Amino acid sequence: MIKNYIKAARLRTLPLSVSGIIVGSILGNQASYDISGLCLKSSLFFSSIFWLAMLTTIGFQVISNFANDYGDGIRGSDNNRTGEARMVSSGIITPKQMKFAIIITSGITIIIALLLIYFAFGKENFNFSILFFALGIASIIAAIKYTVGNSAYGYSGFGDVFVFLFFGLLSVVGSYFLYTKNINFEIFLPAISIGLLSSAVLNLNNLRDREEDKKNHKKTLVVKLGVKKAKLYHYLLILGALVAASIYTFLNFRSIYQLLFLVAFIPLIKNIKTVSKNKISAELDSELKKVALSTFLFAILFAITSTII
Repeated sequence: MIKNYIKAARLRTLPLSVSGIIVGSILGNQASYDISGLCLKSSLFFSSIFWLAMLTTIGFQVISNFANDYGDGIRGSDNNRTGEARMVSSGIITPKQMKFAIIITSGITIIIALLLIYFAFGKENFNFSILFFALGIASIIAAIKYTVGNSAYGYSGFGDVFVFLFFGLLSVVGSYFLYTKNINFEIFLPAISIGLLSSAVLNLNNLRDREEDKKNHKKTLVVKLGVKKAKLYHYLLILGALVAASIYTFLNFRSIYQLLFLVAFIPLIKNIKTVSKNKISAELDSELKKVALSTFLFAILFAITSTII
């Protein structure tokens, strides 16, 4: 039974979900070092803030995946889907069982989020604690409402907005703030990059599933735009991420090694070529993993090289 919930959690989506935390944490840790003059950089991977932020984000992602499995399953949207099988639509996990799993996962994630807030802000920054708790609750609600309920925004073409805001801006800027307790507006540039690349993964998913989505009245942005415009949108997402990251690097240039993040864009540029030539939507399934892992690689290379002094 447990292995079925692990399948529903879709572990392959987790590297993408933590990409923003990696960028925000490493840059935030660097900034706190610059501000305080204390040697904090070496302590990042021993930091309670870092690991609790990672676990909180993973919790949000698992909730989202469970809710997506549940929402699409009870609507019948997954009955003829391409890619890995979904647990509710296949009958392996009942809707009642999946709903219970969502509740349990949400409870555990809230507890971890509270620990994160405590370690980050303590008792001295109560207003920040309230703000981040509210953001955590909003993240859980947004994860569930993607495909669950009559007003599920994943069925209205707003999924891309959610992914950009939560996987990009909130993930990067939020984790940066946990370390610095302030916002450097330049941090929005890598946040935009992560948000756009995360949206590109969703767009690929929707390009792959566009025919079934049409049949099931799931009005994703791809369904609304049509294939030709959705492909153009995809190119702009990837190129926009490259531009935003390049601008940040230019503004904070220290070493030629900072350009190593461009390595991650080699498979992404190749993906643009593949998408432009694609005729059979099912063939895009393998591209999802490539773009997600390229985003994860970008996050690691960009964050580490950006902290070079």
